[in-house]
Amino acid sequence: MFIAAAVVSVLLALVLLASAAGKLSKNPQQVENMRKLNFPADKVWLLAAAEIAGAVGLVVGLFWWPIGVAAAIGVIAYFVGAVVVHLRANDKEIAPASVLLLVAAAAAVLVPLAA
Repeated sequence: MFIAAAVVSVLLALVLLASAAGKLSKNPQQVENMRKLNFPADKVWLLAAAEIAGAVGLVVGLFWWPIGVAAAIGVIAYFVGAVVVHLRANDKEIAPASVLLLVAAAAAVLVPLAA
């Protein structure tokens, strides 16, 4: 079970870090997406910080499972918020956030089972 938890956690952490890097480097595609969602440009760094914290927590959680579960729950909350923001902005492109929400839920279940 540890291998499954490690694969899910590490892959999700890598996706979160890539997304955070795009936000911090002001990737034009992400800037446009934030504009479309009416998200304040000066607050995007907070989203990146949350993604980095989630990624670190998921990886650390492989060695101490309570941190991993807490990080996975935080990532779940992050992506629930992302889905809500997309829907409130009448943006129907919720598939990426929804898939990552499900992956975070899988991590939340797998990490304590691997302990």
